[in-house]
Amino acid sequence: METNFSNHERAEVLTQALPYIKRYNGKIVVVKYGGNAMINEELKQQVMEDIVLLWLIGVKIVLVHGGGPEISDMMQKLGKKPVFVDGLRVTDKETVDIVQMVLAGKVNKTLVNLLEMKGGKAMGISGMDGRLIAAKPKNEALGYVGEITKIHITPVLDLLEKGYIPVISTLGCDKQGNAYNINGDTAAAYIAGALNAERLIMMTDIDGILRDYRDPSTIIRELTVEEAKKLHEEGIISGGMIPKVDCCVEAIEKGVKNVTIMDGRVSHAILMELLTNEGAGTMFKR
Repeated sequence: METNFSNHERAEVLTQALPYIKRYNGKIVVVKYGGNAMINEELKQQVMEDIVLLWLIGVKIVLVHGGGPEISDMMQKLGKKPVFVDGLRVTDKETVDIVQMVLAGKVNKTLVNLLEMKGGKAMGISGMDGRLIAAKPKNEALGYVGEITKIHITPVLDLLEKGYIPVISTLGCDKQGNAYNINGDTAAAYIAGALNAERLIMMTDIDGILRDYRDPSTIIRELTVEEAKKLHEEGIISGGMIPKVDCCVEAIEKGVKNVTIMDGRVSHAILMELLTNEGAGTMFKR
């Protein structure tokens, strides 16, 4: 892409990023990437480039991904109709096999391959590997939708220590060998908490938390956990935002320093959030 930057301006931009590079060098940042933010192929390439750039300047990036639209596509190709209750996919035995095939297979390996093509060193695992995500049934009516019982974080720490970008698909398992479909935001919050991560970045398809959902200029840039709970009570945080915000609060309470909900469809949103004073989306902090 052609730009009108002079070499001097490029150098100036890099110099301004230096304090942020120093701040995050050697720190763990968990990125939740999935759903609708993954659909645009050009944007996906850009997100992978941004992640590799952060990895190259010494940020320990952990990529946690979902893949709801791809799962629904595959279900329809196989003649199964996706059914949702309160935003959660009803998952019978056949559906959990499809989820495992799409998430741990196609989506996970595509992201690993893209990161490698951009110059990164990535390793894909699912929450079933090393029993990373131990789970139990969340609700019998939902079938194999899992509730996390424990995170065994060692496999992720081992990959980080060896210099890899861990790419994690959100499947869980129990001691009986059952696989479970785990909500991606919840899994990211638990994993970030277990890693005591510096940051958790949730890439979604909205700008952030808006005081008026019809007006993007009413975005709330920073929130404490207490303020988030108050906005929930006031009905400003409602509908599909409730579980996302609950995951942000959960991550903060589990020890993550701060969490940002941002629009994954905005070009270079992760770099704006981590390497500039501008930021992107809504940041939750203690």
